[in-house]
Amino acid sequence: MTGQDTDSAATGSPFAPHTPEETAAMLAAVGAESIEDLFDVPEAVRFDDEFGIDARSERAVRQEFGEQLDRTAELVEFLGRGHYDHYVPSAVEHLADRSEFLTSYTQYQPEVAQGFLQALFEYQSIVVELTGLDVANCSLYDAATALGEAALLAKRVRTTDGDTILVPELLREERRSTLENYVAGADLVVEGYPHDDGAADVDAIAERVGEDVAMVYAESPSVRGTLDPNLAAVGDLADDHDALFTLGSDPIALSVLERPAVLGADVVVGDASVLGLPASYGTGLGLFATREAFLRQVPGRLVGASDDADGRRAYTLTLQTREQHIRKERATSNVCTNQAWVALRAAMHAASLGPEGLVELAETCIEAPAELAAAIDGIEGFAAPLHDRPHFREFVVETERDATAVGSGLREEGFAVHVLDDDHLQVCVTDTNREHTGELVEALEVVR
Repeated sequence: MTGQDTDSAATGSPFAPHTPEETAAMLAAVGAESIEDLFDVPEAVRFDDEFGIDARSERAVRQEFGEQLDRTAELVEFLGRGHYDHYVPSAVEHLADRSEFLTSYTQYQPEVAQGFLQALFEYQSIVVELTGLDVANCSLYDAATALGEAALLAKRVRTTDGDTILVPELLREERRSTLENYVAGADLVVEGYPHDDGAADVDAIAERVGEDVAMVYAESPSVRGTLDPNLAAVGDLADDHDALFTLGSDPIALSVLERPAVLGADVVVGDASVLGLPASYGTGLGLFATREAFLRQVPGRLVGASDDADGRRAYTLTLQTREQHIRKERATSNVCTNQAWVALRAAMHAASLGPEGLVELAETCIEAPAELAAAIDGIEGFAAPLHDRPHFREFVVETERDATAVGSGLREEGFAVHVLDDDHLQVCVTDTNREHTGELVEALEVVR
């Protein structure tokens, strides 16, 4: 064996060969006795070199998956609460699957990535137009991490000390948990404020907001689908106490709602994967827009436009220091990747719809739930919607019968809805399942 072969055998890696002597020297430098001392992995979750999966042929694996899928019930989903299904034009599927998009990791070399960079610039421009704010990045992981980044931004830019982030009590548990994880290292705490019939309780916020509050967060549409008429008042309260006002929404809703900038929003976050992706119950696309005053504090990546040496329009990643990627303690954000391909799909979807098509889709998301709620409200034992205000995509249903039993009965009838507690269900209707609303009403008649 050659010297490198010997090193590789000692370490199991041909790319980072370490002789026993080199390993001992490195351990001595960091004050460790063994490589195991460098890791703190509980025994219960350590890999024991056994996956417990029997080897089998491709044909056998395909057959087993097919049999499993055949046993899986096919349900018409009326599910929402942060994951929404809209029809994605076939043009988006075909264009986004081009190899130059699929194989592009990050557009560090603008000379070979002008097409992708332009698409991301267009995505940013769409977000800016919908929010009315000055700058948007070209995506974060999802809505929850975008909210976390907004809280950290508030901590950095607020002119007076404050350690409290106010959020709605209705905020999804998973989203609040992510936010709390984000702010734990920044000495921030998260507190909830109550709702008033599905909207922000302005009086409760007024009693709580003070100099210790760094950011006030509100959502419209909320996790229950309610559209909040109190956002301007919430924005005024935040501004009066020098707290940042952050609003959660999405691109489809923003096409018909008042622009957040007009309402006093300093930051807008949300999930833009409502465009370009079907509901995946996992993959998202974090939307983040803010005021120009905070341009240098924007997390993630930002595409800028300029002219090249020949006077041609050119695009590049800009306004980001290397600390963003290699010096954690000096970075404004430690987001070192993003959902660029998903943002590409969102831009393609928005462009294919155009302004009128986007508004038409949003109007469907208002009309369809209103019609379905009225139909359900006419069934004995059900009341819908629970909140007496306009809704977007989804709404809560109150039931006299045990909600879990109703949900199980609907599954047997071929429908999936959210069971919130003993007395409440949540139903989401969009352009992709609207044709099945009549069948859902009939099923509710059966299981009531």
